[in-house]
Amino acid sequence: MSYHMRRSDREVTDRHKMLDVINKGKYAVIALCKGNEPYAVAMSYGFDESTDTFYFHGAAKGQKIDFIKANPDSCLTIIEDLGYQYDECTHAYRSIVIRGNMVLVDNPEERVHGIKVMIHQLEPNTEKQFLKINDSDAVWRGTQMFKLAAESMTCKERPKIA
Repeated sequence: MSYHMRRSDREVTDRHKMLDVINKGKYAVIALCKGNEPYAVAMSYGFDESTDTFYFHGAAKGQKIDFIKANPDSCLTIIEDLGYQYDECTHAYRSIVIRGNMVLVDNPEERVHGIKVMIHQLEPNTEKQFLKINDSDAVWRGTQMFKLAAESMTCKERPKIA
């Protein structure tokens, strides 16, 4: 199902502005559903702009994994908080909603790629962190990479009032 943006005056369609929100972000709130039970969780991410793919890293067992296996349909939101506007009774922000299927990444090469994408997103000193990465079993034991290839992205903003 596809929805239109109710406040079209706040819609952002410029890809560069959308990518700016994604690239400035450090975490996303991920919405999952298993049967009639919803689950939302905030997680750090890395974004591969060449494939519009978000990578995540977490435990190999637990609620997230159970939900992803039961229903890969997922949604994530990233918010750039531009601050509450005192005396205006409003909040300035930019936000983006991404929809797609969340899948587990088991391929060793793609796991390493995904963690490198995350390091680029999150770390100022990437080379130091890259030295810690290899695809040995010891590094990946008990952990899981998963990804969401964006099928749709919608973005909106409420700029600061001057």
